[in-house]
Amino acid sequence: MEKVLLLLHTEPDGSLPKAAREAVHAARQLTGSSLALGLVGGEVSAAADSLAACGAGRFLAVAGPEFAVSRYATDAAAAEALAKAADATLILAPGTSRWCRSLPGLAHRLNGRVDTHVVSISVEDGSPLVRRWYYRQRIEAVLTRSHRPWIILLEPGSCPAWKGEPAQAPLETLPVEVPEALRRTTFAGFQSPETGKQTIRPDSALLFVAGAGWTKKQKDGKVHLEEASELILGFLRKTQASLGSSKSLVDLSGEGQAVLPFLTHLHQIGQTGSTPRHPKGLATCCHGEEPHVVGWRFINERRAINLDPNCGWARGKADILYVADAFEVLRSLR
Repeated sequence: MEKVLLLLHTEPDGSLPKAAREAVHAARQLTGSSLALGLVGGEVSAAADSLAACGAGRFLAVAGPEFAVSRYATDAAAAEALAKAADATLILAPGTSRWCRSLPGLAHRLNGRVDTHVVSISVEDGSPLVRRWYYRQRIEAVLTRSHRPWIILLEPGSCPAWKGEPAQAPLETLPVEVPEALRRTTFAGFQSPETGKQTIRPDSALLFVAGAGWTKKQKDGKVHLEEASELILGFLRKTQASLGSSKSLVDLSGEGQAVLPFLTHLHQIGQTGSTPRHPKGLATCCHGEEPHVVGWRFINERRAINLDPNCGWARGKADILYVADAFEVLRSLR
């Protein structure tokens, strides 16, 4: 029988990120295993109580001001203490930036193995199986390992979030020494975009993708870059949608051509960009490039606005196609 440890960290305010509850759902799929919950953070009692009904047999914690924010040295030390206390053979964790930095190092400390970007986990013939994508979601693999401990980082957004009634959890707090050598890295603060300028919203219900057509000559033979910027930003403000972009549009800035001023490589989706997960997607001015197809694999409902009804992307990959001019459509939504 596997001894499963679910590693979670709290946010600075003591709450749990959505990815943590998704990991709880995945851990509950491992039937026939014992489950222990390990929490790391500044204050974790409220988070533990919110997960009291998740089915864990033990609730372990490493807490204190030194563990309130992300830092490789202290996170790795806390995770190591929790793994040893639980005598875990299988360690699950959400693939947050905090755990993605520290848990590969934990695998080295424990002489274990680690797999990242896992999208589902199940049990077959008593052995855990995981599914993950390779080569920018072009290839799906199903794999298992005999080596233990095995650390599995679950891709955020790939599982539904677990829901349960809060109760009082029997929390066991582990003492972890934090010598000066582990405090050399210090937390300076957060840097965020100015209010109203945020355009990347991972939890948004809608992904709006802009293509290179926004910067090309329109029906009157002129480029309307300023209006394109106003229309797109206005749409994002009203809908609170997240913004994505094709590689061609992002790369225009390096070619000395006119660009939308708010676009960066962080907005790029597809083959060499991110793989977003949103309930709905709306693509504008796209023309069938493979990066769009790959980048939209996990969008549940895909719509496109395109003047060409025979566009390869629209015909094969969009659930609903609006044969229209994107400028005119967004003007009507002002």
